[in-house]
Amino acid sequence: MPGFTKPQLATLKLRAPAGEGWLHEIKYDGYRVQIHVDRGDAKIFTRNGHDWSKRFRAIAGAFKLRSQTIFDGEVVVVHEGRTNFSELQADLAKGRQDRMLFYAFDILFHNGEDLREKPQIKRKELLKELIDMLDSPVLFSEHIEGDGHELFEAAARLNYEGVVSKRADAPYPPAATKPG
Repeated sequence: MPGFTKPQLATLKLRAPAGEGWLHEIKYDGYRVQIHVDRGDAKIFTRNGHDWSKRFRAIAGAFKLRSQTIFDGEVVVVHEGRTNFSELQADLAKGRQDRMLFYAFDILFHNGEDLREKPQIKRKELLKELIDMLDSPVLFSEHIEGDGHELFEAAARLNYEGVVSKRADAPYPPAATKPG
C-alpha cells in the first residue's frame, strides 16, 4: 500500500464551470485528511502528512473495512446546518469527538490497485460502494453532474464555504508519495 500522497487542492474561481463533463460538490469547512485503512486499522493524515489518528480516533474507529484503502476527504463539525471550522477547532481543543464527521469525496487506492489514473466518476462509484458499508460518522460526499451554476448559487445563498468542481473524466493528479 502506498504512503501518504500530497492531496489535490482546489483553485479559487468566481463561478462554477458550465457545460457537461463536470462533477460539483459542496466545499466543506473543516480539516482535509487522508484515511489509510489497512485491514481494519485506520490512520488519519492531515493534508501536510501529519498523523492525527489520535485526534480523530472516533472517525478512525469507524473504518472497519478489511481492505487496504486510501480515502480522501474532510473532517467537519456541523453547526447550525452547515460545516463550521471554528466549532471543529473548539471541539479539538476540548478533546471532544462526538460531533465530528468525515465526508469522503475521493478514493486513491484499493486492494492493490492505484486508482489515481482512473476517471473521477469511476473513483466516486467505488467510493460510494465502500462508504455505504460504513456507519456514522463516515459519509459520502454527494455530487451533481453537469452545469454547477445552480449549486454554486445555492451554496452562496446558504452562506456555505463554496463548491468544488472536478472534471468527471479526470485522474487524480500525480504527486510525490511518502512511504507509509
